[in-house]
Amino acid sequence: MGEYSTQGTRKEHLQTKKKIVKYYLGFKFVNNYFKIMFKKYSQLFSLVFFSIFSVFVTASFAIDLDEATRTVVVDGSGKTIILTPEQVKRGKRLFNATCGACHLGGISKTNPNVGLDPEALSLATPRRDNVGALVDYLKNPTSYDGLESIAEVHPSIKSADIYPRMRSVTDEDLTAIAGHILVQPKIQSEKWGGGKIYY
Repeated sequence: MGEYSTQGTRKEHLQTKKKIVKYYLGFKFVNNYFKIMFKKYSQLFSLVFFSIFSVFVTASFAIDLDEATRTVVVDGSGKTIILTPEQVKRGKRLFNATCGACHLGGISKTNPNVGLDPEALSLATPRRDNVGALVDYLKNPTSYDGLESIAEVHPSIKSADIYPRMRSVTDEDLTAIAGHILVQPKIQSEKWGGGKIYY
């Protein structure tokens, strides 16, 4: 009887061992499968997550700005307007699409000495630190000292035949772009137009 119980124990032991090996191999297979799938689809998951995150951030960005932040000077007399959240959002989108290639973060890639920060805009001739002046500049750009037209080298309404992306830009669009340029220093402070230090 002692032999039988030993054999029975050995049988049970072997069966238990087989089950453990079976579960281990199954676990290993599932683990490897998920590793492969993770590697294969991690970029896709990252892209989807980033897209969803950016939609929520972009959607809430313009809404979160208070009236003081959205208030900008409209002309040389100091008169102000409050941009709507939609104008701020639209201005950002249009700025990134039409101006962002050369003016990312408020810098000027073609002339790093002149940015879109409030100080640089106020020292230009004529001053470009208000919506009206920026809209005028976007229609007919001049050099920083105001002496020469630079319409052939800077996208503008005047040079829409050279720069096709400016053909469909309306005065309302120009106002939104100008508003974006003037609101950004309030949001990003010294980073806007700060150049290589920040970007």
